[in-house]
Amino acid sequence: MITALLLCTVIGISDGDTLTVRCPQQSTGWLEDSEARNIRVRLADIDAPEKSQPFGQRSKQHLAALCFQKQAEVMPQARLDRYGRTVAHVRCDGQDANAAQVKAGMAWVYGRYAPQGSHLMALQASAMHERLGLWSDDRPVPPWDWRRLRRVAFTPQAPDPQR
Repeated sequence: MITALLLCTVIGISDGDTLTVRCPQQSTGWLEDSEARNIRVRLADIDAPEKSQPFGQRSKQHLAALCFQKQAEVMPQARLDRYGRTVAHVRCDGQDANAAQVKAGMAWVYGRYAPQGSHLMALQASAMHERLGLWSDDRPVPPWDWRRLRRVAFTPQAPDPQR
């Protein structure tokens, strides 16, 4: 597992679980450049609502309030996601951004990737109990289900051979 800690500045927020950081020249064994570098980061172990999904914009705004234009400690994990983003745990001005999103009801714990017994589960249970953020909705739809349903809805149907 990668253990390099990157000290960066958050320069962009894409949604509630993706941000862009600018990291100065560092020699970490993982990132060695003579110039600063922009890195797209996917917050590890959580999944926030998509932008066009209920609470998507609020989740993005919450992450922006936590991190935008602030110093971030980025701890990359041992993998990139399928979009080439660095999967990482991020602390903005000393605050765990991954946990803060879950605690405020602005993201789900992504059970597919979060370690068993993760402290995030207790934060999610508390947010659910207090009906914070997306948990104020009577039937919040997890983003992984929302994405799957949209793929099915937009998959072109084969022509009916009976016609």
